[in-house]
Amino acid sequence: MVNFEGYERRIDTINKCLAEYGFKSLEEVKELCTSNGVDVDSIVRGVQPIAFENAVWAYTLGCGIAFKKGLKNAAEAAEAIGLGLQAFCIPGSVADSRKVGIGHGNLAAMLLREETKCFAFLAGHESFAAAEGAIGIAKTANKVRKEPLQVILNGLGKDAAFIISRINGFTYVETDYDFSTDTLNIVRSKAYSDGEKAKVKCYGANDVLEGVAIMKEERVDVSITGNSTNPTRFQHLVAGTYKKWATENGKKYFSVASGGGTGRTLHPDNVAAGPASYGLTDSMGRMHGDAQFAGSSSVPAHVEMMGLIGMGNNPMVGATVAIAVAVEEAAKA
Repeated sequence: MVNFEGYERRIDTINKCLAEYGFKSLEEVKELCTSNGVDVDSIVRGVQPIAFENAVWAYTLGCGIAFKKGLKNAAEAAEAIGLGLQAFCIPGSVADSRKVGIGHGNLAAMLLREETKCFAFLAGHESFAAAEGAIGIAKTANKVRKEPLQVILNGLGKDAAFIISRINGFTYVETDYDFSTDTLNIVRSKAYSDGEKAKVKCYGANDVLEGVAIMKEERVDVSITGNSTNPTRFQHLVAGTYKKWATENGKKYFSVASGGGTGRTLHPDNVAAGPASYGLTDSMGRMHGDAQFAGSSSVPAHVEMMGLIGMGNNPMVGATVAIAVAVEEAAKA
């Protein structure tokens, strides 16, 4: 029997979704995915090994919906996967009210379409969760795109960016920002692998202005913020400032605010934020976000608490893209 975290609170909505697409059970959905050569479990855990069981089943449902619809295009498959994720949202939760499952599907679709040239993980520090998401995209997205998608990490701290680059095989881009002339100078660029991971550029910034300059340098089209470490010092400020610049200069930019939700107790940026409060992190995301997700960019348990599934928002971006590409590849086989 299928079982996963929060089963009782999710199953009624899931059953409605199953019936809508002509499935009798989640086991039947899994069989459809497997018969098409897609191992959803391996893809999900390959992106974030600590993902919850409900994340695997949510992506299984989304993948099955894509196959049931007969979709052959990865971007369209991503939107269908979002329907599966949405079905796993607990009714009445933050994730449900914000339609975060559908939002993840739409974000992945955006990254798989040629109009998006550069995607940025924008965080208060260079994190392993952002790295997991970046790797998931780098390994898969360009299999179906005509023009490769540039993926960058842009975070506070040059040492952290250097370490993350070396561990993950990214290309570390060291910069020096001249405050007097508002000029970003590339000091050096070093790839720490030869494969797909090397195509991911990892930047470390000393402050907000340098972070904005990095966004301009790469002409970022879409970004997703972290929501915890240094939210009042870097990522939300960079996204908001870059959005102002983009608007003034005719540059299309879609900003996703990852995280927030109800007040995060014991968190210093949300002290005294009660259960009905957005909390400061959430409020800042509302200032620049074209879309706002719910829960941590990295911690599965916090995204689960917000009513979606047990997987960090950043890794989820990589997993959604990866499974959507697998659907297109299966259609071509």
